[in-house]
Formats: sequence, structure tokens, C-alpha cells
Amino acid sequence: MSNSKGAVVLLSGGLDSTTCLYYAAKEYGYPKSKKLPLVALSFDYSQKHKIELTKSKKISKLLGIPHFTQKLDPGFFLGSSLTEKKLKVRKQTSVSRIEADKTIPNTYVPGRNILFLSFALSLAEGHGFDSIYIGVNALDYSGYPDCRPDFIEAYQNMANLGTKKGVTSRQENGIKIKTPLISLNKKEIIELGISLGAPFHLTHSCYDPVRGKPCGKCDSCLLRVKGFKEAGLVDPAL
Repeated sequence: MSNSKGAVVLLSGGLDSTTCLYYAAKEYGYPKSKKLPLVALSFDYSQKHKIELTKSKKISKLLGIPHFTQKLDPGFFLGSSLTEKKLKVRKQTSVSRIEADKTIPNTYVPGRNILFLSFALSLAEGHGFDSIYIGVNALDYSGYPDCRPDFIEAYQNMANLGTKKGVTSRQENGIKIKTPLISLNKKEIIELGISLGAPFHLTHSCYDPVRGKPCGKCDSCLLRVKGFKEAGLVDPAL
């Protein structure tokens, strides 16, 4: 796939990133094309929901695309309940409680998307790819600053200035950071994923799983339940 147009897709194994992957796959010819110019990229940072890595591998295999897992020292991400055993993952009783709480939750991982996009940018430029897909969302989410349109716009400017592809060609021909889900709510993301044939039965969203099963009370679990309920669908992963 070297020196061909294609994309790196950040894949966590959750609803959003899987929908984003299948959106990218369709843009690059799926299901007609059996050899997609896509690479899935996941990260092992000793997260409590490490089961997502197993899910990511299965989802990538289903599409027949390479799956990279970048291991990171958990010391990079201190202060997050997703990485530190002594910190408990925030639990709520309803999505309305999540929306009412204007503080950034302790599930925020310091600079995570900044770092993840940097790896994706290096991988994309090395492969000669033209795009990076990331399933960030600014509606039904927990309020992370690195999921906002302003952040993506700023990162795109940095990518244009800080890569060979960006400075030696017109900026519009540089590596594009694509966020197809950024203005969709969870219901709309689920409906889009269903229409694309995304394997939601393989996905995992929970931040604090118990023996591999979702806790049902973390922000991610509650938002997932809300989305399927509003879409009038049964969650195939349950």
C-alpha cells in the first residue's frame, strides 16, 4: 500500500470508531473493493478497558485490513481513571446527569488525541496516504476538550505546517483529518453504522468492564444505551 492514496483510521473498538472505520471503508470502495487502502491504528496504554484492543483486532480482520497496535507507557497518562487503579471511573445514573455536569470527568486522558493523531500522522505520511479518520464527537460525549471542532481545526493547521506533504504541496493536498461523526448524536451514529454494515456486535464501549462485561453506569455505557433506545434498536453486543 506504500505510496498510494488511502487512510489511517483510529480504532478503539467502540461504536464511534467502528462506525468511522466503516464510513472510511465505504469512501474507499467497500464492499465492491476487496483490498482497501486502509490501516487501523489502536493504542495499548494499560487502559482498564483493554478488551477494546481484542475487539479492534477482530473488526479490522473482518474488513481484511492491517491493524497496528502502538504500546505506550502508562506513565504518559497519569491522572486518569482509565489508567490509574487508585482512581475510580465516574459513574452516573442517567445521561441527563452527564449533561448537567460541566466539569471534565476523570476519564479524560491527558493529551490522548493529540498523541494518537501524531502517531496517525506519521503513519499516514510514511504510507503516502491522504487522510486520517477519527471518530470524535461533540454532541453525545463526556466533554473532552480534544473532541471539539476547534481542536481538530487547530490540529489540521499543525499537520499542514509540520509535515513534508503539507509544506511541499498546496495545503488542500496535505493529509486531511476527517471527522465524519463530529456533529452527530449517538442515535445518528448508530443509524449511520447500521446503514454501513458496521459490526456493532463486536464493539465494546464500557470504560470499567467487569470480567469483560459492561458496567452499565459509566458515561460511555449510558450514552450507548441512550443511542440504541432512541434508535429503537436492541444493542447486539448485549
